[in-house]
Parts: sequence; structure tokens; C-alpha cells
Amino acid sequence: MQFKHLALTAALAATVCVSAQAQTEIQWWHSMTAVNNEWVNDLAKQFNESQKEFKVVPTFKGAYDESMTAAIAAFRSGNAPHILQVFEVGTATMMASKGATVPVGKVMKDAGADFNPGSYIPAVAAYYTAPNGEMLSFPFNSSTTIFYYNKDAFKKAGLNADKAPATWPEVFEAAKKLKASGHSCPMTLAWNGWTQLESFSAWHNVEFATEKNGLSANGYKARMKINSPLHVRHIDNLAKAAKAGEYLYKGRGSAAQASFTAGECAMIQTSSGFYGDVAKNAKFAYGLAPMPYYSDVKGAPQNTVIGGASLWVMAGKKPAEYKGVAKFFEFLSQTKVQAASHQRTGYLPITMGAYELTDKSGFYAKYPGTDVAVNQMVRKVTDNSRGIRLGNYVQIRTIEDEELEQVWSGKKSAKDALDAIVSRGNELLARFERSYKQ
Repeated sequence: MQFKHLALTAALAATVCVSAQAQTEIQWWHSMTAVNNEWVNDLAKQFNESQKEFKVVPTFKGAYDESMTAAIAAFRSGNAPHILQVFEVGTATMMASKGATVPVGKVMKDAGADFNPGSYIPAVAAYYTAPNGEMLSFPFNSSTTIFYYNKDAFKKAGLNADKAPATWPEVFEAAKKLKASGHSCPMTLAWNGWTQLESFSAWHNVEFATEKNGLSANGYKARMKINSPLHVRHIDNLAKAAKAGEYLYKGRGSAAQASFTAGECAMIQTSSGFYGDVAKNAKFAYGLAPMPYYSDVKGAPQNTVIGGASLWVMAGKKPAEYKGVAKFFEFLSQTKVQAASHQRTGYLPITMGAYELTDKSGFYAKYPGTDVAVNQMVRKVTDNSRGIRLGNYVQIRTIEDEELEQVWSGKKSAKDALDAIVSRGNELLARFERSYKQ
């Protein structure tokens, strides 16, 4: 009797073991930190608990540029992840990496998954779609630039805390009053190239680069155009504010964000995806508002461009693994999942259905300003505001940071720095064009 019991136990254990081994793992490399890292882990957990066939394993691989470099190296050695999160400026490079990825449209179609690109917000879908109409990557944490301000600091400075500055002259005037009231950091900026050159250009409906900002069929021939009189005027105004101590540079990328949540800096322009961090960690009343603009510029404000990242499917995997990727993307596409992610993080709702569900739930009414990102993105777009997709743009972003830092420190004029960005950037674009033709 005891022997039979032991045999049965062993058989059951073997069955469980086989079942566990049969579960297909899907490796997902990402660059989300802090509260957004928690969100990514929760999404994987929810999917894994919703079915037993696949297991998504999210792994933080460093900042966007670091994870992209690591994935390319891993692909060459045959150890690439199934899913790679790539920031929007890496899109053109990924598109040119022939053989390294599989278009998400193909992955979904081959798996018979429920996937309708038409359900996505047009500006989001268009950015990640090839000229032939095929969607190349899966929109995930799409964001756009918005304006955050500290209402408590505004009140102390005698400013209207219920009305954010709408124009750049109003922003600079608010910065003066904040400084006069004793605030050590009236304004800071995150992602300088993205917020003050890319988003700024689209918001004012001015050209950032030729070939429709790199989005035309001949996008690989694009060249930069950001040394226009308007661009020079704006960067020069920021330089004057920096010299007066009304704008403080806090570092590259998202480094400046911590100074806002800590209450040190009263105003910041950065990603809408910063909202989750502010909502959780800010110990003061805050407001969310659209980007400021120069009211004398015809066509402004227009619409902002996409930021954040998408999910690319790497090549060289087994059909069963691609099925798991498709199932995971199908899960992420669900309206309830999309809406919950949007409300939690501040990233765009991606689909119109998620936006409508969030609106009907009363979320926007309860948390004023959380619809700013969507409203900025769904305006009618022009060739100057559809998005920016340039080759070697990861390296060009570094050039933008290097040159703008020279301006903020008073070592270069706005015009000299912007001329240098265009000259150095165009060298990289010419190099990309040559490699693209090979």
C-alpha cells in the first residue's frame, strides 16, 4: 500500500515537472525604472497568471541606449531576447537592421492573434508603421512632452496656481517671480533635445529635418534644420534664463525629474510618463498642462510628437515562442489593460478605446490635466508634426546634449551650438544614408 502511494506521488511529481518544463518562456528586455519598473513587472505577472502555456520574464537592461546596444550584441551571438523595448529615436536604426527583427504585424498574423492597427491612436500607429503600411513594432509606453508645475510654489510667488503659463514669455515671467520669492530652482528641463528641439519644433509647426522629418519614403536622405531663427531665439531665451538663475540644468535624460518631485524645482517639461512618479512621490499640490508656445508663431500650437518606446520582436526564434509573443501583445492590447496602464503611468492610452473608457470612468475629471498628453497628440498633424524618425539618432541626441550644455554653461551662443548640432548631426545622417544604400 505504501509502495503504491509513493509510486502515485512520484508520478504526480513527474507530471507537474513536465508541465512546468512545457511552459514556454518569453524573454523581455526593458529600460523601465522605479514606479514604471513595478508596472512592467505587474503586467508580466498578470499575463502569466491569465494562462499556463507561456511565461513572460521581464529583465531590466539599463537605459534605452544601453539595452539597445546589449540586444544587438546578443543577437549577433544568438542570444537575443524575444522582445526588446526600444525608445522612439532608435526606430529608424531598428528599421534599417534587416534580418534582426520580425515585423509585429507578421508575428500577430502568423499566430492568428486579434490585432487591429486601426484601433490605435493614428499618430502612434503611423510612427511605428513602414511606408508599405506594415506595423513594425508594438506601441507600448508612448508618451509626449507636457508641462508640470508646483502649485504651492506658485501660490508663494503670488502666481495663479490654477492656471499654468500658456506661452513662453509667461513661463519666463513666472520663473522671475519664483526666483524673487526665494525659490532656488524656478525651472528645469528633462530630455533637452526631445523637449526643446523635437517637441518644440512640432508644437510650432516648423521643420526639424528634411524628408518630412525622416518619415518620407526617402527618409534615409534626411538632413537636420534646427538652426532656424525660431530655434535660435528659443535656445537664446533659455540661455538668458540660465544666466539669471531662473533655469537650472540638472543633467541629461530624465535626471532633472527627481528635482521636481523633491520640490526643489517648481516647473519642468518632460514626459507624460513621469506622471506616475509625481502622483506617488510629490508631497505638494501640482498641475499638469500643455507645452508653452510663442504666440507670434503662425500655426502654434500644433501638436506634439511621440516619445517613449515600442516593443520590437527579435528574429531567430521558434514558432511556438512567437505564438507566446503574439499572445502577450494580444493581452496588452485589451482595452481594460491599456486604460489601467494609461491611468497608472501617464503614458498615452495607445488606443482610442482605452481613452474613451478612461474618460467614461471619470478619471480625467477626478485628476485634472491627465488628458493633456492625449489632447496634444490627437490634433490634426502636418508634415512638420507627424514625428521625427532619423538614422543614427541615438548618437545625434548625444550631440544635442553636448552642444546645449555648452549654451547653458555660457561657453557657446545659441546660434553656434545649433549650427554645430546641424553640422555634426548631418555627418551622422550622411553616414546612415551610405550604410542604408549598401
